[in-house]
Amino acid sequence: MNDITNSIHINLNIEEMLHQVMGRLGQLMVFENCHLVLLKDHQTSLIHISPLKSCELEQEAGWTALHELALLEGAIIQKHVSELPSLYIEKEKLLSLDIHTIIMMPLYCHDDGIGVLLFGRKDLEEWDEDELDFLRKLSNQITIMLEKAHLFNELLHSQQEWVETFKAIEDIIVIFNQDLEVEQCNDSAKEFTSLESLLIAAHPLVQSTFVNETPNFIEIHLANDLIFDLQTYPIKNRDLHVYGVIAYFKNVTKKRNMEAQLLHSGKLAAIGEMAAGIAHELNSPLTAILGNSQILLRNYPSENTDAILLQDIKNCGNRCKEIIKSLLTFSRQNEYSFTYYSLNEAIQQVLNLLKFQLEKNRITIQLSLMNDLPLLKGSQPQIEQIIINLLLNARDALDMGKAEKKRLIIETYAEEDYLALVVRDNGIGIESERIPLIFHPFYTTKDMEKGTGLGLSVSLGIAKDHSGTIEVKSSYGKGSSFILKLPLNGS
Repeated sequence: MNDITNSIHINLNIEEMLHQVMGRLGQLMVFENCHLVLLKDHQTSLIHISPLKSCELEQEAGWTALHELALLEGAIIQKHVSELPSLYIEKEKLLSLDIHTIIMMPLYCHDDGIGVLLFGRKDLEEWDEDELDFLRKLSNQITIMLEKAHLFNELLHSQQEWVETFKAIEDIIVIFNQDLEVEQCNDSAKEFTSLESLLIAAHPLVQSTFVNETPNFIEIHLANDLIFDLQTYPIKNRDLHVYGVIAYFKNVTKKRNMEAQLLHSGKLAAIGEMAAGIAHELNSPLTAILGNSQILLRNYPSENTDAILLQDIKNCGNRCKEIIKSLLTFSRQNEYSFTYYSLNEAIQQVLNLLKFQLEKNRITIQLSLMNDLPLLKGSQPQIEQIIINLLLNARDALDMGKAEKKRLIIETYAEEDYLALVVRDNGIGIESERIPLIFHPFYTTKDMEKGTGLGLSVSLGIAKDHSGTIEVKSSYGKGSSFILKLPLNGS
């Protein structure tokens, strides 16, 4: 029995262990057939042990009345196959294998039947008392072996699940030892190209977790603008001694950027509300300034010094009026009337107003308008406002540029679901670092007299109200292209 018991290794699977046990048992007693019916969760499975080749019994794997009989009896049952009632389907199969004597050993674990081990002989010789006593002891050992194998497999399965879970987590997980060396890490950590920088940044907090023996948290900013939340947790043994630290890194770069954008949007909304209030308050005194200056101007000849001052007051008043109008548009205080209009016609209307100014600045206008553009639904005056802003910006950019021939190209075209207007110039262009800022209200690179910094922000607001967009492509010193895209299905 000791020899057989020593042949059992917990790291083998059940079939391998049974083959080893029965191989040793075959040297002690005679049997020509052996199989095990296992019962687990009300399901049965059959393991054929000897002979190794397939057997018809395997095709009938499952709970049968013959094995149930052994469990009900709760003791070893020895039978001559020919004497078995014909209702047992195993009888015919065993006889076909020339098996004439069988012995069934029920296996119990904590009073629960876990299986039946069946031995068969080709002759009619029954097992003697010594053999039966040996088999009883063997059945106990096999029961222990099966229970250990079951626990071992559950442990392996549980360990494998943890390993797979550890690998599957998209965030970075690193386990440090007391020397702050990486003991283990998941696949996300191995694939992260800046892991070394991240680990160096984490060392102070990991060291603190070893000392304080409590979880910790910090935010890490890497040189490549990536932001990580780092949480550390001490790993303790049974003696509550910290022998490792788990570091959990979560990339929160997108989240932080989104929070910054939301904060910025909130500030812009506050500015918009404040601007609308100021604009309403200024309208009344401004009306008086403009009206009175016009009345006074009628009483002075144009060459009079006071007339020049009054004209200056009137000009400044008109400029204030335009600023207030832009502020109201920016804060969406003006109501839009949406109708069907032609984008090409809107461009022509704007050119009628600005063509003289542009030609006066020696700007060559090149029109490339697509014929038969479908109509758009929206506010033509508001779209014209966008076009005016884009053309005036192009004019100023051309004046600031060094191109000998100032060219302004206006193009329209249709795509599957939107119409596009392109305003392209060969002016001064925009530095790449300034491009993200040009749509911000009150941001301008022009002189105070030329720009309020509201033109593009107002234009973008109008475009968004029409479910459209404004894109910009620019190269400093070479020129810029602004593309207004408006959806065909309208707003």
